Amino acid sequence: MEKNITLSVKDLKKEIGKREIIKGLTFDLREGEVFGFLGPNGAGKTTTIRMLVGLIKPTSGSVRICGFNLEDHFQDAMKNLGCIVENPELYPYLSGYNNLLHFARMLEGIGEKRIKEVTELVGLTERIHDKVKTYSLGMRQRLGIAQALLGEPKVLILDEPTNGLDPAGIREMRQFIRYLAEKEGLSVLVSSHLLSEIQLLCDRVAIISRGTIIRVDTVEHLLANRERVVWRISPFEKGKQLLSSLTPIEVKEDGTILTEFNEQKTPEWNRQLVEAGVSVTEINRKMPVLEELFLELTGGDTIE
Repeated sequence: MEKNITLSVKDLKKEIGKREIIKGLTFDLREGEVFGFLGPNGAGKTTTIRMLVGLIKPTSGSVRICGFNLEDHFQDAMKNLGCIVENPELYPYLSGYNNLLHFARMLEGIGEKRIKEVTELVGLTERIHDKVKTYSLGMRQRLGIAQALLGEPKVLILDEPTNGLDPAGIREMRQFIRYLAEKEGLSVLVSSHLLSEIQLLCDRVAIISRGTIIRVDTVEHLLANRERVVWRISPFEKGKQLLSSLTPIEVKEDGTILTEFNEQKTPEWNRQLVEAGVSVTEINRKMPVLEELFLELTGGDTIE
């Protein structure tokens, strides 16, 4: 069954001076999914996020949050949105609890019960009365998310939520974001420069380059049919010539050859190489990674 659309972006554009920075972006977020937002340097990723959360106004196009147009019904739209853009803004000399209390006072009908709920949700119950300056970076990120969740939003936008975290902190954050989507039913948009993390974390991904979305698809579909086999052979030229007559090949700088992975044909190619007097010293199945697709689609641009 198709899940409800919680964030809808249609033909979103932004001009600064006479230069068009964002060139008509269109994508949707669905209930209970984690959506990755990837863009190389200068792609317009941060500008787009700022438009989604109402920090800057688009030149044209529309953003709808739970059916409310951001321009026409700003307050209703924002009631359904929680966000952390860049680093969470926290008061280091206040306790975690007093930080949440301060932000709760800005929201209608949010009291101690909700503060307790979000504290438990982000796993800070034992440290919530300690000063924020004593928190680790991961704890500050979780407190920032607790702050963003105070108003019970349907959509959560996280800009680089794993930035600066160690591997254990990144894994913990990934598990927490998946929990929010799967158990709490939130739609979570995550921007990140860690392509491997996006691959593990997200259901769908939008790849943006030079202000344009190149692809929006599930991670599974993006990486489908991209498994490769790494061959190390000798003599190289003879083996390369034979392999290239059997299947398209790619010669790598390290002296290996890449071919497609084909469960039926790979053993047959190996047999023909050996029978032709070519020594096969390595056959290694290479799993697809989002990073390679990203570089291919963006023409080698680096990630933000």
